[in-house]
Amino acid sequence: MPDPTDLPGEMRAWRVHEWGPEPKDALQLDTVPLPVPEAEELLVRALAIPLNLNDIERINGQNMMVRPELPVTPGMEVMGIVAAAGNGVEDWVGRRVVAMPKQATGGFAEYSICPVVSAFDMPEEIPLPDAAALFFPYHLAWLGLIDRAGLSAGESVLIHAGAGGSGSASIQLAKSLGAKVFATAGSPEKVALCRELGADVAIDYEREDFQAVILEATDKKGVDVVFDNVGEGVMEKSMNSLAYNGRYLMMGFASDKRFADEKLIVPRRISAGNFKLCGVLLAYAKEGVASMMKQAMGWNFCSDALGAEIMAGIVDLVREKKVRPVIGEITSFELLPAAITRMRDRKTTGRVVVMLD
Repeated sequence: MPDPTDLPGEMRAWRVHEWGPEPKDALQLDTVPLPVPEAEELLVRALAIPLNLNDIERINGQNMMVRPELPVTPGMEVMGIVAAAGNGVEDWVGRRVVAMPKQATGGFAEYSICPVVSAFDMPEEIPLPDAAALFFPYHLAWLGLIDRAGLSAGESVLIHAGAGGSGSASIQLAKSLGAKVFATAGSPEKVALCRELGADVAIDYEREDFQAVILEATDKKGVDVVFDNVGEGVMEKSMNSLAYNGRYLMMGFASDKRFADEKLIVPRRISAGNFKLCGVLLAYAKEGVASMMKQAMGWNFCSDALGAEIMAGIVDLVREKKVRPVIGEITSFELLPAAITRMRDRKTTGRVVVMLD
């Protein structure tokens, strides 16, 4: 178990002092004071840092849900050991966890503050780097396919960006449920990966019309579920690809984040489609905080109990070898800016994991 008296007074952190389009220019490696956890918070010493597309917004300053003050340390996800803890959660010290840092920032650092509500045990039997690649993709996949859509054996699902983090997780989770999977990807290599992961039909969206492929394969009925983490760029054809009483999962906005806050949905289009529109947000909160956010913003957060249930289910599937993390690149802390640039430029597959000594 870590000894709090052995903690350093300082740490290294990649910080943004001015928003900029190029991570190599905007990110600066600083030495900063070690943060101190408050009540219900954990100080996590990072063993690995998975990169996420939304981290890029905290670098270039573009569309994000909450705009942090500068300078800011990006990073929405960490995996490591709890080095210290605030009041009420002292028993977490020494535990191996995956976690979301406070306010979804602070992860690009040797240590980060993580609310206990968004931290989950990661058993030692799952080694690095695999242990670092399971949290966000599989929680998103589970929240969408199981919690929202109720996907079941014999149904069909269209999964966009199947070679990415949440896409690759969703293909495997859907197959473990007994569904037929259609997946899209943007190159022959990524299409091949989708097939390797279990996709029954893998579609190169650069060369094929996925709507036409799906309607042909389903006798013009469409699929039961659409898992859309791309957004505006595929929305219309995806809606056209849904069957009667299908479920459309709004998972993300990778095609153009500017549309995330636009009045994009036409009510008559939903009515005529006879399908269900489901929003999905990966955010956990205890009951009191969730009620406060509901009253203030109208948002619904997931409970920490659901998060723990999902994490346990994912670990069981990994143990049973029904799913696995897909890691396309492993890099060092010092080379983080170059790695997130490659992810931004769609030159990566699966997850990009930054390993620390």
